[in-house]
Amino acid sequence: MIPLDRITHDPQVMGGKPCIRGMRVTVGTIVGLIASGATTEEILADYPYLETADIPAALSYAAWRAEEVEVPLVRS
Repeated sequence: MIPLDRITHDPQVMGGKPCIRGMRVTVGTIVGLIASGATTEEILADYPYLETADIPAALSYAAWRAEEVEVPLVRS
C-alpha cells in the first residue's frame, strides 16, 4: 500500500474532508477526475501545485476507505 502521509484532514480545510497535503483539493476530486477518464498528466496540468505522487496516494486512500467495514456496537 502506498503511504497515506500525503492525505490530510483539517476541519478548517474543506470541512475536514480528506485533502491532498493540506490543500483545497480533496481525495474525492482526484478520484472523480480519474473516474471520468482524466489522466494523471491532465490532472497535473489542471492542478499544477499537485505532485505526481499525490494521485496514487489519493487512489490508495479511497481504496482503503472503500474496504473499511463498519461494525455495529451492541448495547448490553
